[in-house]
Amino acid sequence: MKPRVLHVITRLDRGGSATNTLLTVAGLAEAFDQTLTYGRNRELPPLATALPERVAMREVPQLVRELAPAQDAGALLALYQMMRRRRVDLVHTHTSKAGILGRVAARLAGVPRIVHTPHGHVFHGYAGAAKTRLFVLLERWAARFTDRIVALTDQEARDHLARGIGRPDQFVTIPSGVDLEPFDKPAGDPIALRASLGLPPGAVIVGSVGRLEPIKGHRYLVEAVGLLTPRFPDLHLVLAGDGALRAELTAQARAAGIGDRVRCLGWRDDTPAILDALDVFAFPSLNEGMGRALVEAMAAGCPIVASRAGGIPDVLGDGEAGVLVEPGSSPALAAGIERLLGDPGLCARLAETGRVRAQRYGLRTMLDRLEQLYRELLA
Repeated sequence: MKPRVLHVITRLDRGGSATNTLLTVAGLAEAFDQTLTYGRNRELPPLATALPERVAMREVPQLVRELAPAQDAGALLALYQMMRRRRVDLVHTHTSKAGILGRVAARLAGVPRIVHTPHGHVFHGYAGAAKTRLFVLLERWAARFTDRIVALTDQEARDHLARGIGRPDQFVTIPSGVDLEPFDKPAGDPIALRASLGLPPGAVIVGSVGRLEPIKGHRYLVEAVGLLTPRFPDLHLVLAGDGALRAELTAQARAAGIGDRVRCLGWRDDTPAILDALDVFAFPSLNEGMGRALVEAMAAGCPIVASRAGGIPDVLGDGEAGVLVEPGSSPALAAGIERLLGDPGLCARLAETGRVRAQRYGLRTMLDRLEQLYRELLA
């Protein structure tokens, strides 16, 4: 009989934590009897609808991102009952809120082994001081009955340890796995893609991929483009992704007089083609566990400018594969973009280094290491 593994995550969307979880569940479906539990979703992403039939999916409507005592209690009870009913051998929780409730439910249900992946952290940039302090205290407590904490980068582990969460021997660094094959070769005609987006043939394109949320820092990117347009009259910004700030970013661009230079594309299924069409990939996050889109950009050979935040410097080799700038600073971001646009030789060196570094983050590497971790804990 295959070991029974149950995963818990708050929401399934197109973000990095959900993508990591879905790829894990799909990739380990042959080795383990897996159940994926998640909060209420308006629409499941393509990766979720394509999961193997042997993966059981269970929605827990009470599992929400915000603190909600009544719903949290309902989610805890539902998870506990599910774990008892399925006689789970190992629970793997993902992200902070699901991580707390899932680990408590696993402990109450007597699950033998508990693994948690924070997928970054919520220690700054997400909530006020009081709520952040509460999450730190809860993480410290939950770490006491967690067998392993999976960090996406070494910096993420250091950030937790610096706040008294867990012990060094509990942490294992396993980067989020990315399917690199679609990015290894040209994905289409960049000129045709630019035309389809309404961009002129001679446009200089800065782009980014990801959720349009405050923590991702896109407003600083829009400001940076506004600072650069007097010197780069052909400069345009392309944002592939969606989120709460889409309308606000569009309004910000209009107010800055660059509304015709900024395009919010929504979620796209042709990310490799979009990356091929960029002159510079910008990643302005204020807090980031690792950054799957960053790995995709490296694999595609994009010159990168990114914030020196969270695990980003680890991914970029502390600047070997991209220009690092101060997070939350539009002038610094603009200077980084301008540096790349003015130095083709630097762009070529960074792109080549990025292609090589991206191989460390392949999907198969992640799956092999997670399977090894599960089997070691269950032995």
